[in-house]
Amino acid sequence: MMSSINIALLGFGTVGKGVFETIETHQERIQYYLGKPVKIVAVLVKNITKHHLSDSEVLLTDNFEDVMQIPNLDIVIDAICGKEPGFTYIKRSIEKGCHVVTANKEMFAFHGQELLSLAAKQHVSVGFEATVAGGIPIIQTLRSLLKVNRITKVEGIINGTSNYILTNMREQDLPFEQVLADAQNKGYAEANPTNDIEGFDALYKALVLSQVVFGEHPEEENIIRKGISQITQEQIENAANLGLKFKHVVKLEKQENHIQCKVQPVLLSNAHPFYSIEGVQNAVSINADIVGNITLTGPGAGKLPTASAVIEDLLHLFEKHDSVRLHDERQLEDQGEEVGQRLIFNQRLDHLCIVDSLEEVEQLQEGVFYIKGREADLTRFEQENDGVAIYPIEGNFQLLNKQQYANIG
Repeated sequence: MMSSINIALLGFGTVGKGVFETIETHQERIQYYLGKPVKIVAVLVKNITKHHLSDSEVLLTDNFEDVMQIPNLDIVIDAICGKEPGFTYIKRSIEKGCHVVTANKEMFAFHGQELLSLAAKQHVSVGFEATVAGGIPIIQTLRSLLKVNRITKVEGIINGTSNYILTNMREQDLPFEQVLADAQNKGYAEANPTNDIEGFDALYKALVLSQVVFGEHPEEENIIRKGISQITQEQIENAANLGLKFKHVVKLEKQENHIQCKVQPVLLSNAHPFYSIEGVQNAVSINADIVGNITLTGPGAGKLPTASAVIEDLLHLFEKHDSVRLHDERQLEDQGEEVGQRLIFNQRLDHLCIVDSLEEVEQLQEGVFYIKGREADLTRFEQENDGVAIYPIEGNFQLLNKQQYANIG
């Protein structure tokens, strides 16, 4: 009789149920690639009275020690949230000699390298595709590119909740609070939405990407995290009049002596590849020295997209991957002094700390100002005017003449 690949599933919420169902419905295809049937032998839950499994042979338990006692356990899939107990459970699983797959972005952002190093010593594999961008195979794509390409920048819309809110505020002309309540009713946002709307979720994913791409995390002083809760309908409407859309974007960039990580709302022109990314869709853009630019788009969350990432990781588990990024001795080319643009939503510009070296300062509409200058000067301007609504503009934005803006007003 053919032996099976035995799996324990930690967590039976949206993602856990999606994994369970997908293994049931796609058993034949999975077996074709792995050469053996795949069998979930245990499911760990918080409250055993709230769950029922269709297969009575699967152990349903609220005690992790029951999982660790299972003989011939091959893989542990982590579909729970938070640093703990996820980290402890996955560490114990690796020490037991199990391969692991995780969708726990917060835990892996802080403990991923430790788990990868431990797995290498135990000669097992760790799959973490589902920690970033749901159904988009970004981790596998980055791993493939890293063999020869030198990646200099990664950008992404990697939180579907924030993107859904910004899309519907613009398209439905609704206030933030109303769209957030709608997102909660539809299951796109949690009852406590802080992680999504204040950029923590996107930051955790950015830290995972940084580890994959650059082999390390950015230092805390090189991380900017801003959420979307302060964006108003009026700001969205004014931006739309200028042909711009608000998007919550992650940007990771290797600079001369550090990694810069920005998680913040930006204004995109229609020349930017993320301009048309709406609703709960995600997108990731990669800049590399050989291939140039690649943009991947797809569903960023939900039961089946995330389950898809978990199942694909099952197929990659037994391939050998380096857990540590090789140090790249090549020097960064001098890109010159980067020039940037910002839009300011403020009734009076004269009370702000204006940097004398800014190239251009224009009032576009009442309460809407445009500034242009070196990125270093713009960054200083933002720091000196903390609390003012200042947003970067990306994607080849060109100013109209003053008469055209007068007509818009």
